[in-house]
Amino acid sequence: MKKWILFLFSFWIVNAGFGQAWTKKYDHVDECVCGLSLVGKDKKHGFVDKSGKIVVPLIYDEALTFSEGMAAVMQNFKWGYIDSTGKTIVELQYSEAMSFHDGLAVVVKDGKSGYINKKGEVVIPIEYSSARGFSEGMAAVMNQKGKWGYIDASGKTIIPFKFAFADVFTEGVARVMETSTMYYIDKNGVKVKEVN
Repeated sequence: MKKWILFLFSFWIVNAGFGQAWTKKYDHVDECVCGLSLVGKDKKHGFVDKSGKIVVPLIYDEALTFSEGMAAVMQNFKWGYIDSTGKTIVELQYSEAMSFHDGLAVVVKDGKSGYINKKGEVVIPIEYSSARGFSEGMAAVMNQKGKWGYIDASGKTIIPFKFAFADVFTEGVARVMETSTMYYIDKNGVKVKEVN
């Protein structure tokens, strides 16, 4: 039994990329997503394939792992997006950028947040004070008055702006806080249970 467990553990380490010689030449190696691992060395970031071959050169100051076939990357304090070949799909122009979820990504410009699609088109205006990624077809956004509400992928308000805090939807519910009370709501904005 011990030999079997040791074998499985060794198999996991090798397949996870740990222990491979190529990993030692980087300061960090993130998990493999979409067949590519985010790597960093000397404050520069890029992507390698499972064998350690460089696919996207280490030229970026910051980068996020791939999500939905795109990765947010930053150079000279400007964020944009690349595809898995390293081709720039969305010009590096934003002060912040998040990963794609449900086909949309949060971007920040001039201190305001909005959403772009995978073509780089702004599909929900960059006008919110803050925004979270889409999950289950909805996203939490903060208006100019500091209140959170929820919108759909067209930008339509689904749940009114009345929360001091709002989290993403997971399995049909989201954690919110109104004044000092934290609870869960469903996709209609109806309170379903208290947070323990």
